Amino acid sequence: MAGNKTQPTDASVEAFLAAIPDPVRREDCRRVAAMMQAATGAPPVMWGAAIVGFGCYRYTYASGRTGDWPVIGFSPRKNDLTLYLMPGFEQHADRLARLGRHKTGKSCLYLKKLADVDLAVLRDLVEWSVQAMAPQRIDTPSR
Repeated sequence: MAGNKTQPTDASVEAFLAAIPDPVRREDCRRVAAMMQAATGAPPVMWGAAIVGFGCYRYTYASGRTGDWPVIGFSPRKNDLTLYLMPGFEQHADRLARLGRHKTGKSCLYLKKLADVDLAVLRDLVEWSVQAMAPQRIDTPSR
């Protein structure tokens, strides 16, 4: 069985963030990183070439396949700043209605820029996500 394509690396998170060409996106990423680090108490780690993750949890699919993934993370994609909030958003219609301009996927929150959202609501979503993942959290990912 093939391993997961996206694995934690030893690459520098600071170098990755410093290389973001758009100064607004770069500063937004630094603010999101600080928010996620405060919520998890974990240092930022590069997962693959473009995801900054905090903490780690192990998942198991119905097929029995397992893998590790950040408890919470983000990636400065071309069109959006993508936040990975693993529990998803089904029970958060009220928070999302107050968040501001955004889109969601199953566990992804897509933002154009932090100026478009209420940072207190975003912080609440981040903290809730970290708390919801606590039972699945592990100390170190398998490499």
